[in-house]
Amino acid sequence: MPHSHWQAVKGVVMPGHQVASGRGETSPYPDSSIRMQKPFFRERGLDLDGLFEGTLNISIAPWTFRLLAPRWTFERVEWTPLHPPETFSFSGCQLVCEGRLYEGCWVYYPHPQTKKTHFQSPSIVEVLAPEIEGLRYDARVEVRLDAREIELLR
Repeated sequence: MPHSHWQAVKGVVMPGHQVASGRGETSPYPDSSIRMQKPFFRERGLDLDGLFEGTLNISIAPWTFRLLAPRWTFERVEWTPLHPPETFSFSGCQLVCEGRLYEGCWVYYPHPQTKKTHFQSPSIVEVLAPEIEGLRYDARVEVRLDAREIELLR
């Protein structure tokens, strides 16, 4: 059931770089970057088990967003020797796909200033969610963001 802090925004599932899932042909990593990062997040208190090891790239255009007070921020995570440490933030969210509500999802935000490659458009929200059978690119979804943690901008 939605609480008073959820702000809903319509979006469309878009193709990403496929680095998070490990399916990208040009990925520099031997595996899913999410699978590689999960132990580092877990040791800092965030357990992502049960979620698909990849991100849903959801375009909320014409909207963009700004982090206000994410639930988790992990500074300078050294998760790979291939590049310098990165900073990641996570904000709780919900996802509605074909009328079904998925709770326990997370906005996954690798801070652009610490990333080496694979940047996203500012209108793309990367979401960690359970595996959703049959979900395809161009699917219309609703993302519910916590207004205490994320600001929507037009």
